[in-house]
Amino acid sequence: MATPRSVAFYTLGCKLNYSETSAIGRLFEEAGYREVPYEEGADIYVINTCSVTDFADRKCRKVVRQALRQAPHALVVVVGCYAQLKPQEIADIPGVDLVLGAAEKFRILDFIEDLSKAPGKGMVQAGEVQEAREFINAFSFGDRTRSFLKVQDGCDYKCSFCTIPQARGSSRSDTVDNVVANARQIAAMGVREIVLTGVNIGDFGNGTEVIEGTKPKKEAMFIDLIRELDQVETISRFRISSIEPNLCTNEIIAFVAQSQRFAPHFHMPLQSGNNKQLREMRRRYTRELYADRVAHIKQVMPHACIGVDVIVGFPGETEADFLETYRFLQELDISYLHVFTYSERANTPAAAMDGVVSVGERRRRNQMLNILSEKKRRAFYEQHLGTTRPILFENAKEEGMMSGFTDNYIKVDAPLHPEMINFIQELPLREITAAGNVAVVPQVLVSL
Repeated sequence: MATPRSVAFYTLGCKLNYSETSAIGRLFEEAGYREVPYEEGADIYVINTCSVTDFADRKCRKVVRQALRQAPHALVVVVGCYAQLKPQEIADIPGVDLVLGAAEKFRILDFIEDLSKAPGKGMVQAGEVQEAREFINAFSFGDRTRSFLKVQDGCDYKCSFCTIPQARGSSRSDTVDNVVANARQIAAMGVREIVLTGVNIGDFGNGTEVIEGTKPKKEAMFIDLIRELDQVETISRFRISSIEPNLCTNEIIAFVAQSQRFAPHFHMPLQSGNNKQLREMRRRYTRELYADRVAHIKQVMPHACIGVDVIVGFPGETEADFLETYRFLQELDISYLHVFTYSERANTPAAAMDGVVSVGERRRRNQMLNILSEKKRRAFYEQHLGTTRPILFENAKEEGMMSGFTDNYIKVDAPLHPEMINFIQELPLREITAAGNVAVVPQVLVSL
């Protein structure tokens, strides 16, 4: 079997997955492979999966079928969380040649080489998928505007609805020195913004002895990491992807408020505005603590953007419970919501709970919160019309246009000026467009 020379990637799920797909892509590049667009047809297809919801599982199966339609003789490799949780289920999908879990995916080239020597052999079956224990370095590159930099992996929390600890293992982290070195490497590639990613990045520092082989002299924490990153002058902007409210301390908030590089943007998962559901979900905070975090952020950074994850239709969530969550979110000074419809996941405590909410009711509640999210986002945008914010411009899908985000995560639209792509310019926010974004007029660049 001849060595394949082209590879295509498809990524499902979170920013962490995107950082890891990019890292796997660099392994192929270093080995002499040529990356091609997914639609072009490749010798190898690598599908990096998510398994947060049942939809993600179905999407994986659909992507496998699409790959085989484009290149019937391609080698199809499935990696990631779905592969870790249900390797045999994926192995049974017609056309899948290789299934690699969390511990194996960064040795993908070794497995492919073994498979090429013995066609039809080497399939990683259910019993061979190992728990991930090491921290593997990863960051994304391809979009020169921003990079997703992995700083932490795994989770020690045991939320009753979540399979991620099963898929990614215990919490473990990179070292501060290595993260800073990665940030400098990313900056040398021309990237302006870095988004820090992980499963539970507020838990940074946990598990660093696994990387080093010995226990660090001082266990670094997330606040130590962001203080060091703030000294990386070659990166214009850092953004924290998501942080648990119980780990988003006043010290972290105060640091971001005075930082020159960390964006005034916090994404904090709430999941429910009802303390009864929070207890059943095994979350580590109350809604009162969450409200306190939001209030403190807004006190020291009135312009800050705050995003919220919330789950609807969790077992036992009555209409009264949902309305309590709705009113709680309605009254909070937040900027947008990411709404997830609860789906049963195998081997989680929640899957066996009573009080199952009908699928139709879950969808109705999802729709209600998405409408609320749009109202919150528009109100946040309207608050900032007439103000001047720094905008990092990037290419837009619409011909003749470019888009970008302010430091506080307001999306803007502007006429295309190619020389401004991947540059930051401070501009007044003028009006809300028909698409729901904010219109700005770029100024002639004379100082870039």
